[in-house]
Amino acid sequence: MTETADDLSAPLGQDKPRRQRRLRLPFTAMQLLAVLLGLFLITFAGFAIFNKDPLGGEPMTRIAIKPADKPADEKPAATDHGPETKQEGNHETKGAPKQVGEPKTVTMIDGSTGARHDVVIGAGDAADKGDAAASAPPPVMAGINPKLLEKSRYGMIPVATEGLKPFNVYAADADRAKAAKMPVVAIVIGGLGVGAAKTTDAIMKLPGAVTLAFTPYGADPGKLAERARAQRHEIFLQIPMEPYDFPDNDPGPQTLLTSLSADQNMDRLYWHLSRMQGYAGIANFMGARFIATEPAMQPIIREAAKRGLGFFDDGSSPRSIAAQAAVSQAMPFGKGDIAIDVVPTATEIDRALNKLETTARERGIAVGTASALPVSIDRIAAWTRTLGDRGILLVPLTTAMLKSKSS
Repeated sequence: MTETADDLSAPLGQDKPRRQRRLRLPFTAMQLLAVLLGLFLITFAGFAIFNKDPLGGEPMTRIAIKPADKPADEKPAATDHGPETKQEGNHETKGAPKQVGEPKTVTMIDGSTGARHDVVIGAGDAADKGDAAASAPPPVMAGINPKLLEKSRYGMIPVATEGLKPFNVYAADADRAKAAKMPVVAIVIGGLGVGAAKTTDAIMKLPGAVTLAFTPYGADPGKLAERARAQRHEIFLQIPMEPYDFPDNDPGPQTLLTSLSADQNMDRLYWHLSRMQGYAGIANFMGARFIATEPAMQPIIREAAKRGLGFFDDGSSPRSIAAQAAVSQAMPFGKGDIAIDVVPTATEIDRALNKLETTARERGIAVGTASALPVSIDRIAAWTRTLGDRGILLVPLTTAMLKSKSS
């Protein structure tokens, strides 16, 4: 074979230079991209066809739906004042800021002697926690006369109409003729509605003649009040009022304050009145300063009288003007004589009950106040079982108030 000129001119012992060849790809870049896209589409279509997802792989977004906002014209119930605390009957609360339903330290005060001691009141049910003032308006309770209800911006509140008054309609049954002829004792258990367990104990363990006073707080105080009425207890509604050491002691949201105008306090009163129905009257909840301040207290008494309610003063403030204000409105009135569980021991409670009995014999009427402590409920329940044998009649608070008015 004839060699080319390049072959003849190449130096001996050296290889011939190799020709460079271009590498040819089987596909262009665009073709490769098209193949990959096709494989992806085939895979996705197979997943959509054979997967059990009814949406065929369609993307989904989960959205949390919140409850509808309150109407724009509804006034928030929470107040801007200090820490929330509680009181049981004649007991005022001190300590760090707490929400309604949380454990709290209560300073119990005897309105007569001024004696004090601290007691820790436990939390109620978990449902009771949170800001009570933000609760929705409660429904109308069973057994309520619709004629005695009037609509307010917060819900239904009591009203007197057609000769009917809540004080008379919702008073517990009692032998008033017998009560007029013998010494009577009334007992009011306060601070109920926050904590279903202790409230239920008071409802079920105490005789029906014992009056139960509910605070407006708690998850559903109306439900517990309805149960109390089903057990033949009459009920009163406690209205939070300003104490002398406010805001160190704060009764809770919507407290009536001496620094507010009469219209502002009236608006707060309507909020409290709407929390439940079926009560024969209202009572102070703390409030040593408010109940002793005539310009602040008089409008509240007038409004309660106009609505056919009675008023009960727990006796914790010696400067209270409630009695004079109630007389000026010709409304039923009562006042606590002895705080039964100032010292919450069985021995001291028994001693206070004996003093209550002695007072009833001397004056014909005596009213005791207590909280729903287990020891208080147990000792009061035992004491009332034999009270009739000793010539003393246990009566609801309304009966004692009517007897006091007529005597």
